[in-house]
Amino acid sequence: DLTREVENLSDAQWHFHESPDRWSIAEVVEHLALWEIIWAREISIGSRNTPQPELIKTSQPDSYYHEFIMEEKAHVSPDISRPTGYIKGKDNLTFFTRLRNQNIVFAEKTDADMRACFEFTATKSPRNMHQVYIYQWGHVDRHMRQIRKIKAHPAYPKAEALAK
Repeated sequence: DLTREVENLSDAQWHFHESPDRWSIAEVVEHLALWEIIWAREISIGSRNTPQPELIKTSQPDSYYHEFIMEEKAHVSPDISRPTGYIKGKDNLTFFTRLRNQNIVFAEKTDADMRACFEFTATKSPRNMHQVYIYQWGHVDRHMRQIRKIKAHPAYPKAEALAK
């Protein structure tokens, strides 16, 4: 869905900002790619931990992560996942797609019980690796809504104007 949404954008469309304090589509996609790196590392480490199925009863329900992703209020991205601007336009999609494909292959091939493998975060309700995937993939859905909002902005460059 992300590829279909952004693959035919012009450079002006990739880099359009609704306002100076809002991200462009290129920045949104770079942010998503940065999170693919972060989550790949988290899942790689977590899936190698000794399974702890007893922690399942202490974790939040899966719906907790779904509700967090679906809420409309703005989230503040940590510094490690804020766009740098070093990658431009469509290169952000290549960056995201390559990392997403690696993460899908890992999910398809792992023998780890993702429900019983947990991250060690010193929280009262640790997150299992299955929940990390819910969050990871829901995160893209959240930002798809953001991209569609950018594209719906009245000042967003239209395709007809680009042909001139």
